[in-house]
This record gives sequence, C-alpha cells and structure tokens, in this order.
Amino acid sequence: MTARRVYLSLGSNVGDRAENLRRAIWSLPAAGVRPSRLSSLYETQPLDFPAQRCFLNCVVEAETTLLPLPLLHALRRIEFRLGSRKFFPSGPRKVDLDVLLYGSAAIRTPEFTVPHPRMRRRRFVLVPLAQIAPALAHPLWGTNAAGLLARAPDSGQVRPVVPSV
Repeated sequence: MTARRVYLSLGSNVGDRAENLRRAIWSLPAAGVRPSRLSSLYETQPLDFPAQRCFLNCVVEAETTLLPLPLLHALRRIEFRLGSRKFFPSGPRKVDLDVLLYGSAAIRTPEFTVPHPRMRRRRFVLVPLAQIAPALAHPLWGTNAAGLLARAPDSGQVRPVVPSV
C-alpha cells in the first residue's frame, strides 16, 4: 500500500502535559505512523468546557500505510495505553490524538470524519498546522492552512511554549 501523508493534532491537559505529548509522539512509529515534521508546543485555553486546566497542543505531519479507520483505532490504542480516558466530550484528558487530514481524502462515517469537522474553526489546531505547513491545502477548503488561520472565528489564546518537544 502507498504511504499517505497525514496530519494529527495532539493535546493534553492532565499531569505532565509536555511529557504526555512526548510519549504519544514516541508511540507513533510502533503504531505504523512515521512522523516527519512536528510543530512547536502551544498552550491553549479550553474552549467547550472552560472550567479545566489549559491544554498543550501540537500538530504532527506523518506518513502511514494504515487505512483511515485502522489509523484512528491505532491512535485510540495509544491514548488508552498512555492512560487517557475521555469521561465526557471536551473534558480533561491526559492525551488526545485526532486525525486532521488523511492525504486529500474526504471521509464521512459514523465514527470518523476527515478533514476533522471542527479544525477550520479552532486556532489551537490551525496555529501549529500553519507553522509546519502554511501552504497546505485540501480540496474542500478553498484556501490553505494560513488562510484558514486568518479567518478562524475562535479567539482563544494560543501561546508558544519553550522548550518544546
């Protein structure tokens, strides 16, 4: 099978957030996902459930031969192995891994939608994505990552964290 370029969003707001993200990134190759570029870490305000600790977020560009649904399941296994549990949507989590893009595919199933349905509205995704791939475009967007960021309705703060992963 041909390798596909994928973009993943990673976030953490429980425990040692930077270490959680490092461990998730280090777990990707064993799951069949080879990282090629990594954004800086960014501290971001929680959006949908604000009564929780700020998140650390980043975006990873990677290559994989996994099909979309097996990729999603591989990411869920990493989350589980690292001790992350999603008790309710948008709640605190040790680590969260989302597929933003799977090549130029548009996928819609009950379990999985790509491009990620909320990424175009969220600065905590668009800032790190535009950092590593500002010219990245998808057939459904009509613009590139930098253009999406310029038009993002989310006004949440996204602050770079030093040192990064």
